[in-house]
Amino acid sequence: MSPPTQEPWARWDPSQHKAGFWFPPAPEPSDPLPRARYFRYGAPPVINPLGTSFANNTSVQPSFLLKMLQDNASFNVSYPAPGDWFVAAHLPPSSHKIEVKDFIPTCAYIFQPDMLVVRVVEMSILKPDVPLPLVLLSQPSYLKVFVPKHTQELRLELQGCVSNGSLGCPVHLTVGSATLPGNFQKVLTCSDPTTACRLLLPSPPWERWMQVTAKSLAGPRASVTFSAVVALTACRPWTVNLQHLLNSSDQSSNTSTGTPLPSPNTHDLDQSGKAGSGPFCFRSFPILREDMDVVSVRFRPLDGVSVLVQSDMPSVMQLYLNTGMDSGGSLSISVSINQTVIANSTSVVACVTAGSPFLSFNTSLNCTTAFFQGYPLSLSASSPTANLSIPYPETDNWYLSLQVLCPERPEECVQASVLVETTMYLVPCLNDCGPYGQCLLLRRHGYLYAGCSCRAGWRGWSCTDNSTAQTLAQQKVATLLLTLSNLLFLAPIAISVHRCLLVEASVYAYTMFFSTFYHACDQPGGAVLCILNYDTLQYCDFLGSGVSIWVTVLSMARLKASLKYVLFILGTLIFAMSLQLDRRAAWNTMGPCLFAIVVMVTMWVYRCGRRRHCYPPSWQRWVFYLLPGLSMAALALTIYVSMMTSENYYYTHSIWHMLLAGSAAFLLPPRDQHAEPWACAQKLSCRYEICKNHRDELYTVT
Repeated sequence: MSPPTQEPWARWDPSQHKAGFWFPPAPEPSDPLPRARYFRYGAPPVINPLGTSFANNTSVQPSFLLKMLQDNASFNVSYPAPGDWFVAAHLPPSSHKIEVKDFIPTCAYIFQPDMLVVRVVEMSILKPDVPLPLVLLSQPSYLKVFVPKHTQELRLELQGCVSNGSLGCPVHLTVGSATLPGNFQKVLTCSDPTTACRLLLPSPPWERWMQVTAKSLAGPRASVTFSAVVALTACRPWTVNLQHLLNSSDQSSNTSTGTPLPSPNTHDLDQSGKAGSGPFCFRSFPILREDMDVVSVRFRPLDGVSVLVQSDMPSVMQLYLNTGMDSGGSLSISVSINQTVIANSTSVVACVTAGSPFLSFNTSLNCTTAFFQGYPLSLSASSPTANLSIPYPETDNWYLSLQVLCPERPEECVQASVLVETTMYLVPCLNDCGPYGQCLLLRRHGYLYAGCSCRAGWRGWSCTDNSTAQTLAQQKVATLLLTLSNLLFLAPIAISVHRCLLVEASVYAYTMFFSTFYHACDQPGGAVLCILNYDTLQYCDFLGSGVSIWVTVLSMARLKASLKYVLFILGTLIFAMSLQLDRRAAWNTMGPCLFAIVVMVTMWVYRCGRRRHCYPPSWQRWVFYLLPGLSMAALALTIYVSMMTSENYYYTHSIWHMLLAGSAAFLLPPRDQHAEPWACAQKLSCRYEICKNHRDELYTVT
């Protein structure tokens, strides 16, 4: 993901049956732009503050959004769903300017929300088929009913409703808990005296308590008396056991001719489930959960990757994502069929839901359960593959339901069956963030989640938004600029060898080599070449740049050879230590360089006082060498500190390379008066050599 800044996360667990909670964030520094807070139940919020596009086939659940124009704000959620709630916050997009550390003031933002909880003390329990008498006054009544597994439908009805203040049944019912901004809480107003006060909930969430709130509409002094009755319709699952899977694998070759699974009978019922004595309503295929890595899970049927789907009832697979640590990744589901074995008028519809499966394909195709808007998929001969990606899925049991439908010719679906291949994974990042992104695992307050860090101008949750992406030609140009600009160090290398400054020449060669290959490895796109570990190349590049400035300034001081080389070694060791501590801190590089400048100025002032005239004495040295070199160094420092941005980095940093190399070539001191050009190269051959005695300046032949 490419958020504008790093998001702080917080997580709370409002336990069951709480009426509401309130978050007042702590004060923060004033900011001219608004900040935002996102709240979501069951998983971290999927935020998109920059308005980038998501990858294809990606579905995103909305979150509660609170924009803060002031330092304090509050947010209220009435009747929150029990479980984990997540809060995320981010700052406005930062500036594109590349700022040097220690040259800009730092600003710390504090995000510290407080949660205030109002609990419901008295809550009545509704039992199936047992009327619960209630009397409503001015205060609402809170009820709860437990929904067991394999419940197909829940019916809530108010019977014998009498009011002493108005006609009919003036009762307002709210069923369910708040989970989304446009949540699927069911609201029923029983004001019509001629209509039964009844609410039907298809596929309510299994194995959890469902909250019911009843409020009186009769006025402050009137009372409403009624009896609440809950009826549950059990759904009898046919669990496809191993023997059925073996039989279906033997018959898979006949799938194209429409050979269905054996008809379910009473002995096919899973002995561990209690689904009543009603008819079968779906086939349950066992699913294996394989934990492969951190936030990386594979789900597969027992027989491999495929399930047999028929028209008589849905085929359901349960995905266990209720461990509490699965909501930080992305759920990826892919279903496909062989388009040669399915008729043109036949289609396979699928629905992905959380909490309970969708079982009403014959009556509705909206893929909506009692409180959850599912994700519909469709397969046909013209579209044999369907994909779905869900970033940060809610912590719950998820279900994939499939069924064969023939909307145009229902008679063709009587014996139709299709083998559907399924690929179901929980991955940290979709497609591993693609070729222009890097998947990162982040931890906040003990919670682990994943996100993408995009490169080369790519943006979006999965680095798939190319609206600001660089083309391959632009990436190659950027790589060539940043690498070939280092070739200007050949000038100070040649000048150093010409003037017999071999140590300086070695340092410049080191800087040129590692700066070239560091920037070849540092490129975000496809034009990348890494000869060593990235961190190693970066460290060597920073070290070479600092030492190059160090040796250049000390060479200008014209110290004695022994003292100069001692300072060379000490400065290199100091640079190595400081860059290991923090290679991006400005003073870790500027400190030694300023010390070298002080040494140089001290020596020049000393020579001026001793010789009674300016040093260096030649005006040509000042005009043609020192002033151009100092100007180039000052311009390079100005560009490095104040002009670099993420957009012009490739050009400004290349100019920085050229100015740094050019200033070194101009500022290197001239060779000794009695030394011959390229004298160091001549020493490598076998011949008589002229040696200089630095004490008495006498020359002897050896």
